[in-house]
Amino acid sequence: MKIKITGIGSYIPEKKVSNTDFINHVFLNEDGTPFGKPNDIIINKFKGITGIEHRRYAEDNLNSSDLAFMAAQKAIENAAIDSETIDYIIFAHNFGDVKYGTTQSDMLPSLATRVKNKLQIKNPKCVAYDILFGCPGWIEGVLQANAFIKSGMAKRCLVIGSETLSRVVDDHDRDSMIYSDGAGAAIIEASDDETGMLSYESGTYAIDEANYLFFGKSYNTDLDPDTRYIKMHGRKIYEFALTTVPAAMKSCLDKSGIAIDDVKKILIHQANEKMDEAIIQRFYKLHDRPVPQDIMPMSISELGNSSVATVPTLFDLLIRGEIKNQSIQKGDVLLFASVGAGMNVNAFVYRY
Repeated sequence: MKIKITGIGSYIPEKKVSNTDFINHVFLNEDGTPFGKPNDIIINKFKGITGIEHRRYAEDNLNSSDLAFMAAQKAIENAAIDSETIDYIIFAHNFGDVKYGTTQSDMLPSLATRVKNKLQIKNPKCVAYDILFGCPGWIEGVLQANAFIKSGMAKRCLVIGSETLSRVVDDHDRDSMIYSDGAGAAIIEASDDETGMLSYESGTYAIDEANYLFFGKSYNTDLDPDTRYIKMHGRKIYEFALTTVPAAMKSCLDKSGIAIDDVKKILIHQANEKMDEAIIQRFYKLHDRPVPQDIMPMSISELGNSSVATVPTLFDLLIRGEIKNQSIQKGDVLLFASVGAGMNVNAFVYRY
C-alpha cells in the first residue's frame, strides 16, 4: 500500500514586505554594538546569499491557525471530500498562535483543535494534534499520516504546516529578514494506483546540533532580556545541512529503487537559496551526475522562509503552474526534502 496527496492548498498572506522596507532598521551585533555597515550594503549582501527580495507577513487580525484554516479549506475543496471523513488533523508549527504586537505563544487548545473547530468538523473520531519538528514539520506530518494509513488506523488525514515567524523575530538581528508567514495543507489518502509515496527518510541530530536554532534575547540590550526571539547559528546550520541533507536524500532515493536520472523535480525547504543550491549540487555529486536544469523549483525570492509552510506551498504553486518555467506531469517522480531545528532532516520520494 502507498499513500498519496489527493488535495493541496496554501494561504499566502497579501502583505508583501520588500528588502527596501528594512532600510531604516537598526541592525546590531550580538553584543548590542552597532553593526558598522550601511543598511543598503547589509540588504544587498543578504539578497545575494538568500535570494530573498520579498516576503509575506500575515494580516494583523490573523493568527497561524487562521492561515492554516484557509489553507485546509482549499485542500479539502481540491480533494473534493467531506471534511467529516477526515480521521486525523496533523498540524506542524513551532510557535503556536502569536497575536500581532505580542511575543507570547498561545497553544491551548492545540492549533489542530482550532482548525477542526473552524472547519466545524463534528466527528469526535477525527483526532487533532500538533507536532513541533522545526521546518521539516510538514513532511514529518506526511510521514505520520503514511504510518496511520498503512497501519489501518486512518483512511484520510489532513496535514498542515503554518507559521507566523514575523512575530517572533528580533528586529535588530539581520536574520529577521529571512523569515515570513504562510500556510500549506494536504489531504493524504491511500493510493489505488502507481502514484504516491515510494520511500522516506527521517532523523534527529541532537548532540552538538540541538541548539543550532534556539530562542534568545534581543541584540538590543535596552530591551527586556527575558523576552525571547528566534535565533540561529547560521554557519553551523549551513555546514550541517550540506553534510546531512544530500546523504538523507540519497538514502531515500536508494530505498525507492528510482534512478537519479528519473527524478523530475526536487522540492526542498525554502531556507536559503545558496544553501539549497549547494545541497542539490552535493546530492548530484554523490551520484556523479551534473545538476539538471530547472530541477529545483524555488519560491523563496518572493515568499521568504515560512518554515513548515514552504514545502506544501511550493507544491501547490507548482501544481497550479504559478512558478515560472516550472511544471510537472502525471507520473513524474518528485523528491521532497527539508532540514531545520532539532536538528531534523527528512525526505520522501513521490510519484505524482
